[in-house]
Amino acid sequence: MTSEHVKCLIIGSGPAGYTAAIYAARANMSPVLYQGGQPGGQLTITNEVDNFPGYPDGVQGPQMMQDLEAQARRFGTDIRYGLVTRVEFVELPSPGNPHRAIIDDKYEITADSIIISTGATAKWLGLPSEMRLNGRGVSACAVCDGFFFRGQDVVIVGAGDTAAEEASYLANLCRKVYMLVRRDEMRASKFMQKRVKTAHNIEILYNTETEEVLGDDEVSGVRVKNAVTGEERILDVTGFFVAIGHKPNTEIFQEFLDLDASGYIVTEKGSTRTNIAGVFACGDAQDNVYRQAITAAGTGCMAALDAERYLVTLEMQGEEIVH
Repeated sequence: MTSEHVKCLIIGSGPAGYTAAIYAARANMSPVLYQGGQPGGQLTITNEVDNFPGYPDGVQGPQMMQDLEAQARRFGTDIRYGLVTRVEFVELPSPGNPHRAIIDDKYEITADSIIISTGATAKWLGLPSEMRLNGRGVSACAVCDGFFFRGQDVVIVGAGDTAAEEASYLANLCRKVYMLVRRDEMRASKFMQKRVKTAHNIEILYNTETEEVLGDDEVSGVRVKNAVTGEERILDVTGFFVAIGHKPNTEIFQEFLDLDASGYIVTEKGSTRTNIAGVFACGDAQDNVYRQAITAAGTGCMAALDAERYLVTLEMQGEEIVH
């Protein structure tokens, strides 16, 4: 198997990975970044990004990722297509015993430091109409896209704390929010349930499932069905938000890294350090709270700075071994 050694390997792209690459390249860490299965991450399937600083008129998600990629390349980041399919992290890394990653099951990279920015994937209902209208009225992030539905009627699907929180957020912007709950009760905490139940413009529809998102070029309604009575109705809405959770893309790391109950990488408080020295995690792979492009970018910066400090320590360790 062909092998190569690098000072800094970045696994994944998106705002976190590209920001980490910008900082790492400027610090002469010669980063190599593998973009993963979805180069640019979730923002490549997002139309309008209106809340990222520096774009006063907003920006298309794919364009924003192209801008970040170009900036990372300008400072010398080696950006490559490819998927990291396996990793082997060592508990006590040293200059002579680095971490290892396998690319596309056929190419080996050994690295003094590794930054993980593999992100998370939103869970969807799996409806063909949902996928067809994704980005055209269908969204998995109310905080990201709710602004575009001010004064309109929308649907949000979900029954947990995240769904309740996003329903409340939408209620401050939209005329009417229909909250679809599959069972006869919500899973959200009592406080969050009270919050949505007392909102004057949130209507909770229990035992209700989505049958189809309606519309040709954009959402024009949602056909729903009551699981108890079998009654169908059409909700006249222009937005459809799904809040049934996210799945972090961290499966290949579970043998080596500490993960929480939902699969997010656990990092030391106030840093991006994992339980393995020289391995750092940023973006949505370790953030199950905010999940915003700007916070992902911020942790990407943190990861590069943490990795830079670590490499200095590693180099000093190597010098001691030589002498």
